[in-house]
Amino acid sequence: MVSHSTAALIAFVALWAVLIGVLGVVTHRRHKYSPNLIGALIGALMCFVLLETIPALI
Repeated sequence: MVSHSTAALIAFVALWAVLIGVLGVVTHRRHKYSPNLIGALIGALMCFVLLETIPALI
């Protein structure tokens, strides 16, 4: 069984991943930023999220 705090943390990370994806799509449509820049920003944010949440799950 997965504890409630672990499930809540995973749901929180999934929510932020969706929000970051939506933010990337919106900025690309409105400002026509380069896909490389958006990918780099999303990668940096996901790396930060993973580095902060994986130790909390262990």
